[in-house]
Amino acid sequence: MTYQETLDYLFNALPMFQRIGAAAFKKDLSNTLQLCEHLGQPQRKFKSIHVAGTNGKGSSSHMIAAVLQEAGYKVGLYTSPHLKSFTERIKINGQEIPQEKVVDFVAQHRDFLDSLKPSFFEMTVGLAFAHFAAGEVDFAVVEVGMGGRLDSTNVIIPEVCLITNIGLDHTQFLGNTLGEIAGEKAGIIKEKVPVVISQNQPETLEVFKAKAMEKSSPVFFADQFFKVHQIGLNKEYKNCDYQVFKNNIESIYSLDLFGKYQEKNLPGVLMVLEVLKEKGLVIRPETIQSGLAHAAEISGLKGRFQKLDERPLVYCDTGHNEDGIGLLMEQLQAMAYDQLYIILGMVNDKDLSKVLSLLPKEAKYIFCEANIPRALPADQLKEKAAAQGIEGEVIRNVNEALTETRKKASKNDLIFIGGSTFVVAEIENL
Repeated sequence: MTYQETLDYLFNALPMFQRIGAAAFKKDLSNTLQLCEHLGQPQRKFKSIHVAGTNGKGSSSHMIAAVLQEAGYKVGLYTSPHLKSFTERIKINGQEIPQEKVVDFVAQHRDFLDSLKPSFFEMTVGLAFAHFAAGEVDFAVVEVGMGGRLDSTNVIIPEVCLITNIGLDHTQFLGNTLGEIAGEKAGIIKEKVPVVISQNQPETLEVFKAKAMEKSSPVFFADQFFKVHQIGLNKEYKNCDYQVFKNNIESIYSLDLFGKYQEKNLPGVLMVLEVLKEKGLVIRPETIQSGLAHAAEISGLKGRFQKLDERPLVYCDTGHNEDGIGLLMEQLQAMAYDQLYIILGMVNDKDLSKVLSLLPKEAKYIFCEANIPRALPADQLKEKAAAQGIEGEVIRNVNEALTETRKKASKNDLIFIGGSTFVVAEIENL
């Protein structure tokens, strides 16, 4: 099989939640456990850090991986979904898995995959673990796909678990309250494995405490140790500076991951690194500074408040739920521009009313849609937005929408593209 034929097999023969939604969701770990057994238990051949959460888990995973790599360790990184290429999901030291490795894996295990019929995500987790084991990584930073307790990644025994923000997302699977969702995320907590909680939220506090006690796991609420305040973007808009206090001692960290939400993520990242240092890892303060300052560059992260152009400024971000959009709007409103344009596309299985209520009415809107089955048709999005007092026009293709918006915008305006990972993924030259 060629690489394209292999991808066609993966995307078409195996269910993929990101494209089709609920039909691809599996309610147990049996397939993943069988696949790992077939592969020789690769997940036991490297140390790992497990990262769950509603918002922030992708950024946090990339930051941790970048710092560990900067410290001289060989680091695997598993994240999802991808933006441009399937191979983005699986990296070693920032290098995507070679296409031929994907082809070889499917060819070697095709008969077993055909008989097991795993989901797309289950197969991808097996491929990632096999790649990390073969590459003899020192550590793998493994991002949960959805939830935690029943997520395919939840077959590892990590050195430390990180749970970032908890918000109302995937409620049809994870629960309708923050407490219920936290219970699913807390499913990654393992016996006597330290767990770091990035953000202390009243609705989830007791859930995490109870699960940690049940598992005899030390629990660290990171924002009680690290007080973080965003200072702002530097003059070139190349990095964002953060003031961090620990034990009343001030440090300044400069991140190349933008977005006010990093204010919520940074305490968890710093606490995870503290836990790893307690376990004997050598991670110097200057290494942390350097790793965070170049995290996107080192780890290859895309789509997190990423600057695409200037004059007019063009930014995109994959944030897509109430908490993520809320923080994005705070970030946009803190920036200087004459007119804000928002190119917006969303998926059809979200509660849009709360998200739409957060959007600034004074912006000019262009509604688009991603080329996937889960996409909400742009005409429907326009109708739902109008019900919230938000008016705009429909240009279905995101690149056509951007081209037309650039023609209208002045050099001092700001264009933002977001609402869905899949809309951002279709931006050309990202």
